[in-house]
Amino acid sequence: MSRLPRPSVEDSFIEVTEAADQVQRPPAEVKYADELARLAAADSAAKPPGWALSVQAARRFVVGDDKLGVSRKFVGDPSLIDRALITLATSRGLMLVGEPGTAKSLLSELLAAAVSGDSTLTIQGGAATTEDQIRYSWNYALLVADGPSTRSLVPAPLLRGMAEGRTVRFEEITRCPLEVQDCLLSPLSDRVLSVPELTGPDAMVFARDGFNVIATANTRDRGVNDMSSALKRRFNFETVFPIADFGTELALVADEAAKLLRRSGVTAEPRRDVLEVLVTTFRELRTGETARGDSMDRLSSVMSTAEAVSVAHAIGLRGWFLRGEAGNAEDLVASLAGTAAKDNPEDLAKLRRYLAQQVSWRGGDQWRALHQARHLLPG
Repeated sequence: MSRLPRPSVEDSFIEVTEAADQVQRPPAEVKYADELARLAAADSAAKPPGWALSVQAARRFVVGDDKLGVSRKFVGDPSLIDRALITLATSRGLMLVGEPGTAKSLLSELLAAAVSGDSTLTIQGGAATTEDQIRYSWNYALLVADGPSTRSLVPAPLLRGMAEGRTVRFEEITRCPLEVQDCLLSPLSDRVLSVPELTGPDAMVFARDGFNVIATANTRDRGVNDMSSALKRRFNFETVFPIADFGTELALVADEAAKLLRRSGVTAEPRRDVLEVLVTTFRELRTGETARGDSMDRLSSVMSTAEAVSVAHAIGLRGWFLRGEAGNAEDLVASLAGTAAKDNPEDLAKLRRYLAQQVSWRGGDQWRALHQARHLLPG
């Protein structure tokens, strides 16, 4: 099969569309194009075949480099980044597993942008995902008119990644049926994708240097459609853990919430005391233990850092657009209700008990306001 055109590394890093600042969430290679360009210009280390950056430069893109003005983008164990990058340089795929909201998808995107200069070859796993969405499909008008040909072939992310030598991201792979997941077996083991409808050299797509797969699966969904043993053997598994340190999580929530609020037209910075209450509440509801060591009911709902950022964003929006201020504890209660009741109606009762029993003894204006606002929970 004729190879698909492959943009140069410079084009991938530097060519940013004029509409990039108008989209709600540009891909990492667009958002951080200047950082990638600086890293590429200063990168003198050896690169794995087909990579846009060396392993060291790719690592600095993720964990940051003050000297080059590269921001830290992932809060976690740096050794995880090292292991992930080395895996991507081998013939095995990388599987990121962990609780929902632990930034597995973000890490997958950052790694793909650093390795390939393109994080958009993405497959979103789900019950309705088909092999056509993973490998390739057909333009049926051309198929009927001309028969099977490279002209009527519509490449999906896996075929494009193999033909172009790029990283393919497979989000939530265990949400796909088992037989759909197993279409990755041959591309991962033999580095070849068969197109039986075609003949001659076009019937086989051989992976170019740089191709690999990053898959993600959250630990709550792994039992939905567990992977076959054969497919597991073709991946190296890495677990992404929740942020252990309170200060680190608070700083991350404050930074990300401030970015979201500015993009939403809110000029007021989020209140630090409100965010401290928010992050503490999330950590205690997530672990089932208060700051003073009391045991309490854990919520079955996902109380992740990503959810905390979403709630902090909602607090700021409510405060600004409803009252022209930064948001307070009453906004926190109203936003928590939608987070706690997603998976299990009993979680709302647990949240109500938490606000009644585990908040009243705390000091501070925002904790007292949170306790007084508990009646705002529905039901």
